[in-house]
Amino acid sequence: MAVPKRKTSKAKTHQRKAANMKMKAPGVSICPQCHEPKLPHRVCPNCNYYDGRNIVEEA
Repeated sequence: MAVPKRKTSKAKTHQRKAANMKMKAPGVSICPQCHEPKLPHRVCPNCNYYDGRNIVEEA
């Protein structure tokens, strides 16, 4: 079984954990057409509108 030769310093531990501290939930905006939550700058998955236009035609 592998065993560390030296204790991991606080600096190294904090550097490793710092990347996860930067992660946060993505921002959510409200669709002006259907008023459902959606990701900003993307087509609304509910009504298929973006910037006031219907982008995805439904078959």
